Amino acid sequence: METGIKGKQTKVVTAECTAKAMGSGSMDVFATPAMIALMEETAWKSVAAALDPGYGTVGIRLEVTHDAPTPLGTVVTCESELLQVDGRKLTFEVRAYDETGCIGKAVHERFIVEEETFMEKALCRGHQK
Repeated sequence: METGIKGKQTKVVTAECTAKAMGSGSMDVFATPAMIALMEETAWKSVAAALDPGYGTVGIRLEVTHDAPTPLGTVVTCESELLQVDGRKLTFEVRAYDETGCIGKAVHERFIVEEETFMEKALCRGHQK
């Protein structure tokens, strides 16, 4: 895995991804949880093709700011760049924009995992109640 890998995703702000619909506020603007999901999606998809078969990434840390409101019908573009590779830990810089400028930014860390082993551990944890 090499640093410098970039990703880009777009999303239209619909009623389903507003703060009102997602329970993170009372207004019809792009919800912070929706922006975070777009940031994570942009990061993981950017490196997916560089992973060996059977491997994926999971988010382990996200330091985010949501700096501006985005109304219904607006297109949000999210861009990521892989800044650092430390063993299996990947660190990304992520930014989200609408037509008027930057609406949010984040430093996002993901960890490379073997998917089958990871799911086995997750299922075992679910049965420890």
